[in-house]
Amino acid sequence: MTSQTNIEKAELANSTAQVTEESSKKNTEASAQHNTTAQWQRIHPIGIIYFLAKFIKIFISNFIFALPAIFLSFNKLTENPEIWLPVLLVLVSLLLLSTVLSFYFFQYRLNNDHIEIRSGVISKKHLNLPFTRIQNVKLEQPLYYRWFDYTCLALDTAGSAKQEAKVVALKSDFAEQLKAEILAQHQMDNTKESARASEQTSETKQNANTEQLLNTRSIKDLVIHGLTNNRIWIFLGGLAPFFDDIANHVVTYFKDIGIDIEQLLTFADKPFWQIGLYALTITIAFVLVVSLLSIAGSIITFYNYTLTKLGDRYIRRSGLLTKHEVTMRLSRLQMVVRQQDWLDVLLKRINLKFEQINVAANPDQLSVQNNKIIVPSVFPNECATLINDVYPENNMSTVNYQPISKHFLLRNLGFILTPIFILLASIALFNQQLDFLAGCILGYALLTVLVVMRWYRWGYASDDNFIYIRKGVLGVDYYCFPIYKVQQVQVKQSWFLKRNQLCSLHLLLAAGMQDIPFISENIGLQLADKTLFEVESTSKSWM
Repeated sequence: MTSQTNIEKAELANSTAQVTEESSKKNTEASAQHNTTAQWQRIHPIGIIYFLAKFIKIFISNFIFALPAIFLSFNKLTENPEIWLPVLLVLVSLLLLSTVLSFYFFQYRLNNDHIEIRSGVISKKHLNLPFTRIQNVKLEQPLYYRWFDYTCLALDTAGSAKQEAKVVALKSDFAEQLKAEILAQHQMDNTKESARASEQTSETKQNANTEQLLNTRSIKDLVIHGLTNNRIWIFLGGLAPFFDDIANHVVTYFKDIGIDIEQLLTFADKPFWQIGLYALTITIAFVLVVSLLSIAGSIITFYNYTLTKLGDRYIRRSGLLTKHEVTMRLSRLQMVVRQQDWLDVLLKRINLKFEQINVAANPDQLSVQNNKIIVPSVFPNECATLINDVYPENNMSTVNYQPISKHFLLRNLGFILTPIFILLASIALFNQQLDFLAGCILGYALLTVLVVMRWYRWGYASDDNFIYIRKGVLGVDYYCFPIYKVQQVQVKQSWFLKRNQLCSLHLLLAAGMQDIPFISENIGLQLADKTLFEVESTSKSWM
């Protein structure tokens, strides 16, 4: 037994020495490259296209707010080009001038395991970022970069909730070298910790130097993801102020080609079956258009999707127009989220998310999704395999979830929803507004079902290593995170909760706040004490 232990220690020492030697070689090779970039460097002129696309995007996002005024005065503007043509020329000139100046003043250099970036035209910015502070390295290759083999290198700093550095036009091979050096720097910092990890197996050592393919997504999977995770309603909500103008333009267009929409939608002289057929046709056409847009968004975002593993790093690559590469160290992982909307439940598909730092308030933004590691529309067995790979000791699928208290229903239905319904129903009866009363009854019934489903879905559990939370309404989401990742614990009690010996537990992680409401006061305090003890006693870092 002693000789076997000595052999294992010798193998571990040799492996550590090999890692150190390889890291040193990488640093030596990169140092030669750094000799050419120790001075301030300008990016390639192709970067002008990047800045132009960036400013056009900003202009369009702000232009949306001016659309109502343009619609209202469209005829006057077309009749008087001397009003809008000079304004348009000034805007185009400012756009081109800003693009050229932003390109001219953007410089970078590499010096002593640091990257420095100077940028800005009026407001100057000088960023000095050590490699050791870099949390994630992301490569983005827009469509217009592919033909010339250039890419964007995006760097996130450790402990920061927003991206701090981006070199917008690097040769792809140099960007890969720089990325490898940054990763090697972290590997050297963790050499001693790796040497102490005596439980490391020979298979893990072998896989540490080879990129292992974990998952891919086909076009069929992306189509299903687009159907089940339709976010086009956000876009349609933004167009709400312009629906009248859009409808008028549509009616005018069809009238010009000989189709009178207003006559078709006049129901007074039409039989019931024809009205129903019109409504069904319009609904199907609308749903089809919305679904196609959502599917297109899914394919654009996740086309050619691959999830690979290199040592302790997980790498996601995807994108049709812009290729994105997101790298995540296992130590940076804060929480695993298993999401299912109602259609996912029917199709038995799961969206798996590896949550790091909460980088934005709106998780539906496309740019945010491009910076996350998301595995879209996987089967349950694929989901379980991926979760077990990052958290081998988790019991997410087998643990017994405890329900929250039924006082949740009493508070929301008995004290909030029902009194409002009684008040509105009384007003409707007093004024003999039966249509309004029917709407109140229907709304009350619908909201009651949603509140009951919310209570039914909410559950929680814990074991020696993890805390598990389940919640949802029509769909269901599961959250799993290591206890030592918790940064803050809050136990809150309102008068109503204290009277019923209940509490709400709030757990703050770098990925956001997780709540467990309406649980027993004793259980809440025990779980809080357990979490705080684990955080204080462990030597593991949340980063």
